Amino acid sequence: MSENEVATLAGGCFWCTEAVFQRLKGVIKVMSGYTGGTVENPSYNQVTTGATGHAEAVQVTFDPEVISYEKLLEVFWHLHDPTTLNKQGADSGTQYRSAIFYHNEDQKRIAESSKEEADKSGIYPRRIVTEIAPFTKLYEAEGYHQNFYNDNSDYPYCRVVIDPKIQKLMKEFGQEVKDPQTRV
Repeated sequence: MSENEVATLAGGCFWCTEAVFQRLKGVIKVMSGYTGGTVENPSYNQVTTGATGHAEAVQVTFDPEVISYEKLLEVFWHLHDPTTLNKQGADSGTQYRSAIFYHNEDQKRIAESSKEEADKSGIYPRRIVTEIAPFTKLYEAEGYHQNFYNDNSDYPYCRVVIDPKIQKLMKEFGQEVKDPQTRV
């Protein structure tokens, strides 16, 4: 039995990335938070100004025997636009940047290789601008941000922005998705 691992990823609004990664087999927990900035214990209101340097991110705890770090990154590349600097859809600012915060040298190597592969694959017409940086600390986002999509799926942002991401996940990674009845 292997030990669980952690991945920290920023791909725009954390409500979106949390909803996607929660649905993958082998993912045990997804926590929304703020990372990559200079202010200790930032609030959502502080982060939205862009002045803290933090990105909205998710920390994904996963079982590497069920889903690999490589597969998590493959999903990451497909379910946000890594070619737009500090912007995802209508959300703009450094807090919405695309970033992979690696936890060890293995993750760094895998992230760099995965980025290079995704860039060469031709999935995107422009060059990938995703930052790859060492993980330092994740500050947990306020409680109302956690599990946001699952608790608020009728919220207009969820229906317009997150629903299409879930549909794309089902289409492109259906076999990697948990059974909605059993959550396994």
